[in-house]
Amino acid sequence: MPNLSTPPEYPSSHDLLAGRRVVITAAAGTGIGYAAAKRCMEEGAEVLISDIHEARLQAAAKSLREEVGASPAIQLCNVTVQDEVDALFAAAAATFGTVDVVINNAGLGGTANLVDMTDEHWSRVLDVTLNGTFRMTRAAMQAMRSGGGVIVNNASVLGWRAQKGQAHYAAAKAGVMALTRCAALEGAEFGVRVNAVAPSLAMHPFLAKVTTEELLRDLESREAYGRAAEVWEVANVMVFLASGYSSYMTGETLSVSSQRA
Repeated sequence: MPNLSTPPEYPSSHDLLAGRRVVITAAAGTGIGYAAAKRCMEEGAEVLISDIHEARLQAAAKSLREEVGASPAIQLCNVTVQDEVDALFAAAAATFGTVDVVINNAGLGGTANLVDMTDEHWSRVLDVTLNGTFRMTRAAMQAMRSGGGVIVNNASVLGWRAQKGQAHYAAAKAGVMALTRCAALEGAEFGVRVNAVAPSLAMHPFLAKVTTEELLRDLESREAYGRAAEVWEVANVMVFLASGYSSYMTGETLSVSSQRA
């Protein structure tokens, strides 16, 4: 019987995205975005990664070349700035010609109780996490209007569930879920599927730096497997949603979680 408290073996590749051209936001560093870029490339896709941090973006591209044996295209992009979103899609068009898949991974969190939260803190989280996803989704749908495509958004289980100190993030992620549903109905008219993943807890070094050990242990204790997800376990579901295996799915948010009901 498998031991679910330890991560499974890293998956082998099956060319699920062979020939697809994929754009991924917030793909630098060690989180879900980087894992998504790696898994997409391993599944045969050509990938353009973007991030707000130039040095980290260059480092991510270098790591992908070393790990996968292929080079992603790169483009700086702050999803809160429309001109930079436009430049990202212009770079994708120049690189690929057309874009088949957009993975909206950019988001911003933080912890603050509502009684102490400033307007600036609230607005910053909403602008990156929800408004940024809106800007990217709009640009993706405009780019895909004549040829179809797939959009995968990164939501969170906090879009459904409550947690102290997370009112801004939870509101933003619930908004991402609603945006996903509405965009899916509109996109269906011209062959664009829009779905989302909702992770609970995916462990990576940056998260460990900004979250207390006590909170991480508490969050892990809520998972049926007693552990956080590996970032590539979330990326696997993104790959599924980007692939033809999810061809009849749109407007859905898939929970990538082992949280107890």
